[in-house]
Amino acid sequence: MEPNWTGVYPALTTKFTAEGKLDFTLVEKNLKAQLDAGVEGVIIGGSLGEASTLENSEKLELIKFALEKVEGKVPVVMTIAEGSTHHAVNLAKEAEKAGANGLMVLPPMRYKSDHRETVAFYNTIADASSLPIMVYNNPVDYKVEVTLDMFAELAEKSTIQAVKESTRDVSNVTRMINRFGNRFKILCGVDTIAMEELMLGADGWVAGLVCAFPKETVMIYKLTKAGKIDEALRIYRWFLPLLELDIHPKLVQYIKLAESEVGIGSEHVRSPRMTLIGEERDRVLKIILTGIKNRPNINS
Repeated sequence: MEPNWTGVYPALTTKFTAEGKLDFTLVEKNLKAQLDAGVEGVIIGGSLGEASTLENSEKLELIKFALEKVEGKVPVVMTIAEGSTHHAVNLAKEAEKAGANGLMVLPPMRYKSDHRETVAFYNTIADASSLPIMVYNNPVDYKVEVTLDMFAELAEKSTIQAVKESTRDVSNVTRMINRFGNRFKILCGVDTIAMEELMLGADGWVAGLVCAFPKETVMIYKLTKAGKIDEALRIYRWFLPLLELDIHPKLVQYIKLAESEVGIGSEHVRSPRMTLIGEERDRVLKIILTGIKNRPNINS
């Protein structure tokens, strides 16, 4: 099932037990909540999924498990976030063998590649696998910007189909559309500007707080795309204090705390991350509990 790169795609957290093992019971519980809310796909092993702490074998286990549980209802996308082209190619091949339906690919990790190197990196992965690819463009966190000129070259590869737009510049949606029309699907990758980018023409939303609040996330998408802006804003304004948890360096711990509070996840993380304590936990928990208390009634 190929992704159509529209709608809400949760960047799923990776669920762990207290002992640090994969918690497939919670993975299944959260997946069910996402599917019940109407997401259009799921993404495994991204930044929010603590990719840097996962073995490749674990990523593939998660892909296979998710594929089994979604039963073809939505595509399952694997994240490629590697420091070398060789490792990225190998993982892409393994993901395809495991049955993944698509790839979300970050630029090279730990090395700031230039224009030629970045384009070659993506083209090499595209040549190594037949899976559809979404480029993850996040120069704020990963220091490499995939520019419009780079996209012009990448457009020659039919399997490079979409972009997770995380430049934090909402104008980039319009720049992409002005230059490429509908050649690339555009998915907002920053929760706090998602509604704005959807209104400007983005096709989807790679979301973070959806992990804890799937119905609200999907409803904002649906209402915005239906032109029901006032109805969408009512939910979005309630949601914003929670969405801001997505743009903090500890977004993993913050979102996992939210998942735990709504009963579809736990706080367990892998080191070097540590669970929240003290004033920080109290402050974040207050935001989450206030959001839960005032949660709008969603009929989806």
